[in-house]
Amino acid sequence: MKAAVEHANEIGMVLDGLATGRDAPVAASWRRCVETYGMDPARDEPAHIVTETELREHRQQAEHLIATARSGLQSLFRQVAGQNYVLLLADAKGVCVDYFGDPVFEGELRRSGLYLGSNWAEDLAGTCGVGACIVTGQPITIHQSDHFGLAHTPLSCTSAPIYDTIGQLAAVLDISLLRSPQPKSSQNLAMSLVTASARRVEMANLMARSRREWVLRLSMSPEFLDVDPEAAITLDGSGRITGYTHGAGALVGTGDGGGVIGRRIDTVMSVSIDDLPDLMRDRPTEERVLELNDGRRLFGHAIAPQVTRSAPRPPVHARPSAFAALAGPDQALDALLAQAERLAATDVAILIAGETGVGKERLARALHTVGRVGGRFVSLAAGGLSVGDLRATVAAVGEARATLFLRAVEDLSPEVRTALPAVLDAHPNLRPVSSTRLDPSALRGEGGLKPELWFRLAQTTLRLPPLRLRADFDWLVDRLLRFRTADSPRLTPAARDALKGRAWGGNIRELAAALDVAVALSDGGVIDVTDLPADPEHAAALEEDLEAMLDACGWNMAEAARRLGVNRSTVLRRMRRAGLAD
Repeated sequence: MKAAVEHANEIGMVLDGLATGRDAPVAASWRRCVETYGMDPARDEPAHIVTETELREHRQQAEHLIATARSGLQSLFRQVAGQNYVLLLADAKGVCVDYFGDPVFEGELRRSGLYLGSNWAEDLAGTCGVGACIVTGQPITIHQSDHFGLAHTPLSCTSAPIYDTIGQLAAVLDISLLRSPQPKSSQNLAMSLVTASARRVEMANLMARSRREWVLRLSMSPEFLDVDPEAAITLDGSGRITGYTHGAGALVGTGDGGGVIGRRIDTVMSVSIDDLPDLMRDRPTEERVLELNDGRRLFGHAIAPQVTRSAPRPPVHARPSAFAALAGPDQALDALLAQAERLAATDVAILIAGETGVGKERLARALHTVGRVGGRFVSLAAGGLSVGDLRATVAAVGEARATLFLRAVEDLSPEVRTALPAVLDAHPNLRPVSSTRLDPSALRGEGGLKPELWFRLAQTTLRLPPLRLRADFDWLVDRLLRFRTADSPRLTPAARDALKGRAWGGNIRELAAALDVAVALSDGGVIDVTDLPADPEHAAALEEDLEAMLDACGWNMAEAARRLGVNRSTVLRRMRRAGLAD
């Protein structure tokens, strides 16, 4: 018994020595690591990485939070990427479920555990930012030698908790450096950024979950009330609190946020449910004053519940199925396909223009299916086509009404360009439909098609938009998935957002190929970000496409930013540069 007591005292003395000069939360974490988890501070263990299956399960459980947080984290990463910071979003168990880092350092980040699937729970990793944040429920910086164990001492990790709308820890946001300046104070800015971002994620989560309830946003200052409030609560129709951000819990709860849910708003501050309309945007912020029971004054911004209204539906036109399968809800494509439907039954020669992979041959086949029932559809690649092959193909068609589809007519040889008008004149039963990757005006310019051929191939032109400008992206993704597997896998919100953020230089063909890979890699009927193939393009859509992109998104800048893979402020700058905004 005496030996055991002496051993315990010896451990305590060692810990006291090791903790000297450390912050109290860090010292407490070191003590837990030794006394509770039985860890050795001299250990040099690598990062703990969960299996792919375990990671998938953690991400599925956190998918709503990941989708809510992703836009804000992308914005934060753009602010700090130049300083070589890495962002991690860990769930309440310490597993990293989302990650933003420089691909140049990917190997080193993986080895250090600053990557998807790393488990930073304190009982595994020792004293670390994420683990200590989970235990304490408070923002914390674990800097270099603050880490328990030798493997992570080069790192500097600053973490802040993210709480759900009922006050439970939902996640931890961490901003880390592989190597940092020696003073711990060098991470003060990181602490400010990570706590502000965690607060905004909580706010976004509360707003997304409370569309049919009153929201009261709170701020200590009127200047930031409408743009970046510090806290918020949600209220039902009787004025009882149904949800809150962590900051609001400290304001209207029992100090630690307890006892908030179910309380009437008029029991904690000088306002009732009937007063909320007076706190809406049509009143100056400095006049929207609230007084808490303890005498403190706040400013409030009330947001009324959203009322679901059914928009008037346009008259439904029963489009032939061959055309209906080409597009979902997209006004520009509706107009184009309406033209195509009227042209299908005629003998008008049609040129289909559009980038590689937009579906030009599918549109040509739809024109043929609707307009020449039972006839042959003959598809020829213009590149490498000889005059002999052209004449033999046309002769094989005979006198039957048919469609001759010439792919990429800009690639026709001079010999075929010369012979083709006479071949078409000799076979009036053969309707020409052509495609081009070029702008039609370029196809008619110097070195293009001569007038005698142009007017035989392009009496009218149909232009298919690139994928990045289509408003029916979700419809198209879901349709492509249905045709790839019988069980029709589901995309997580984060995976869908990741797809929308790509440039899609290969258009629908590239999207279909990406979904093939995702379906093959997915498990359990759910496609997550980790199942998507690497994005071959990181460039945003061309500057000159901005107005068309905004049209496709209904001039919703947030949606346009998501499609272009940039932040909202970048879209606004481009709009101003292009004269599309004041």
